[in-house]
This record gives sequence, C-alpha cells and structure tokens, in this order.
Amino acid sequence: MRRILILISIFLLCATAVVSSGFSTPLRVNAQQTEVDRLKTEIGARNDRLSEIEKEIAQYQTDLKKVGAQKKTLQGAIDQLELERKKISADLAYTENKIGFTDLEISKINIEIDGTTNDINKNQRAIDEVIARIGSNDKESLLETFLRHNTLSEFWGDVTTLDSLRGTLGDEVKKQASLKALLESKRNEQQDKRSRLLDLKNDYSDQKQILENNKNEKSRLLSDTKNKEANYQAILAAKKKARETIVKELRTFESQLKFILDPDSIPKPGTAVFAWPVTNVIITQLFGGTEFAKSHSSVYAGRAYHPGVDFGVPRGTKIYAPLAGTVRATGNTDAVPGCYSWGKWTLIDHQNGLATLYAHQDKINVSPGERVEQGTVIGYSGNTGYSTGPHLHFTVYAKAGVTVRKFSEIKTATNCGAASTPVAATTAYLDPMLYLPKP
Repeated sequence: MRRILILISIFLLCATAVVSSGFSTPLRVNAQQTEVDRLKTEIGARNDRLSEIEKEIAQYQTDLKKVGAQKKTLQGAIDQLELERKKISADLAYTENKIGFTDLEISKINIEIDGTTNDINKNQRAIDEVIARIGSNDKESLLETFLRHNTLSEFWGDVTTLDSLRGTLGDEVKKQASLKALLESKRNEQQDKRSRLLDLKNDYSDQKQILENNKNEKSRLLSDTKNKEANYQAILAAKKKARETIVKELRTFESQLKFILDPDSIPKPGTAVFAWPVTNVIITQLFGGTEFAKSHSSVYAGRAYHPGVDFGVPRGTKIYAPLAGTVRATGNTDAVPGCYSWGKWTLIDHQNGLATLYAHQDKINVSPGERVEQGTVIGYSGNTGYSTGPHLHFTVYAKAGVTVRKFSEIKTATNCGAASTPVAATTAYLDPMLYLPKP
C-alpha cells in the first residue's frame, strides 16, 4: 500500500509541475503578468499614436501635391520646402515611435522567453524524477511485484497506477516538446524584432539627414534669390537654358555611339522582371522620344524626349532595388556648380542583361561594388539636379550599352566638367514599363 501512495505522490508532483506557470512562486507569477499587462498597455498606446502620425503624413502628402501643381513661384517653392520639412519631421516622429514600440515588444518577448524557459526547466526536473522512480521500479520483475502484495486487488491497483503514470509521463514529454517549440518561436520573433529595431534606427538617421538637407536647400534658396520673385524667375530661366544645353550635347554624343542590341541578351519585352522601386506608384512622366521610341512609333509617337519613367513621390521616400544586382557607380552632378543634370544618382547592374538608373535622389544609401538584393533600400527620393519637383527618375538600359563618363569627355561647352554621368547609345535605352508589373 505504501508503494502505491509513493507512486500517486509522484503523479501529483508531475501534474503540478505541468500546470505551473514556470515561476518559482505565485508572487513572481503575478509580478511577471503585471509587467506583461503594463507592456501591452504601452504597446497599444504607441500603436494609437502611430496611427495618428500616419494620418498627419498622409495630409502633408496631399498638401504637397497641391503645392507642386501650382505655378513655379518663389513663395510656392518656400511653401513646398516648409511642407516637406513638416512631412519629414512627421516621418521622424513616426520612426521614433516605431522604435519605442519595437523596444516594448522586445521587452514583452523577453519576459515570455524567461517564463517559457522556467516552464521547460521545472517540467524537465519533474519528468526526470518520475523517470528515475519508474526505472527503479522496473528493476523488479512482475513476479516479485506480485509476491510483495497481500491481495490480488492490491497488486492490480499498483500495476494500473504505474501504467497510468507512464501514460501521463508520455503526455508530459509531448508537452515538453511543445514548450521547446514555443521557446524557439519566441527566440526567432525576438531576433526578427531586434533586426527590425536596427533597421528603424538606420531609418531615423537617414531621415535626420534628409531633414537637414531640406533646411540647407531653403537657406540657399533665400540666399540666392534675396527673397525676390524676379531673382527666382531669373534663376529658373538660367537653369532651364543650361539644362537644355546639357541634354542637347548628351543626346548628340550618345547618337554617335555604336551599339547593336542583341534581343537575346535581355529579357523579352513585356516580362515583369522588376518590382516597383517605390511603394506608392504615381507615374508623372512616361518613357518617350528616344531611339527605342522611334522604332515603336505607334506607341510613342509625339511623346517628348524622356529616357525613363518619373515617379511622383515626396522627398524622403524610400527607393528599393527592384531586382538583385551590383552597384556599378554613384554620382552627384550638384557637386559641380552649374551642372543641372541628374543630381544624386545610382547605377545598378543586374544579371539579366539590364542596368537601372535612379536619379534626383536626396540621399544615396549604397556604394560602388556593393551587392544589393531585391527590396534593399538604395536611397531616398529628392529634388537634386535639374528637377521641377521632388520625384524619382528611373531609367532602364541594355547593360552592355551603358558606360559612366565625365561630362568633360562629352563636350566642353557645358559647365559640368568633372562631374560623371551614365552615358548610353540611343539604342541601349529601353522602356522601363516593359519590365515592370502592370500598374
């Protein structure tokens, strides 16, 4: 009878260990749960604030579209820069709150990991003890067990209890496996959150730089124009004239380059090999007026010269690599006064025979020779170079037909001098829309 009581005690010990929350005392259980509840409340509050900031950002984007559509005046330019400042500041506030939100989530996960770890350790100790007791009993033969009992009913009761305990032990082993799987899931979630936190901190640093660029641009504008409309209009006219000269020289130079496009060296037109380089796709100007467009007159006839596609996005919009590739070169034509061209640009080579250009960036996030994957943030849209408003210019080339040259190699009449730019034979320019998903 004494042996049966021992086995029942072991059974109760195992069951108690399983239902335990994993903490050593009820007091600790309550403390941990209170902290989790507090974190959940803070996470909810952060989430509400994020929703509010998202609405603010959306309103600023709407206001920027209205200002951008107005006639180009000094006051309009100032208003746009001020709206951009507010929008970028809202972006910063959003990222800052997202960092706090993610920090809270990590703290909550850490508590859950500790709790699950304690559950596993305590359950394992109970299982080990039960296994040891059962193992000790199994050294005795069934005949010896029978002979030790006074009655047959006592013997069968002992055997039944032992079998039940073995079954319970099997269930608890399965539960232990589930706990370990839960722990692994929590650790993976923790790692994902930490990685996301690092990305957010990088975003915050980038956005601070973009805000500083905005402030510097406004300061330069007021300094160059002396806050007079006539001066602003004169500057616009001079920029436009210089830009036309640069484009004319570049087109003349490129028309003289020899390149025969092998159709088999690039993807078949109409194949969506690229993802969109921005998340909010608003196309403000399509491809046209190039050699490629001339050979497809039924589609491009009469369209103004434009060797790419423009996406109308606010300053500071993330630019994503639409396909894996290697950064061939980056540049900044604004580094040379009077060089009204691409501004900050990036050229990426892809393994499918194509190359892509991203121009008028506010900030470049990659370096020549760097490998990028699809979805990598390669930069942020801006208003650098000759641009009538913040946007992303996206060009697709046949990779074999594009090189990077100094403007001084093209023609000395421009003021660009030592600034560099992608240069391609006119037959190497391709319509990006032929390789992007359908809008």
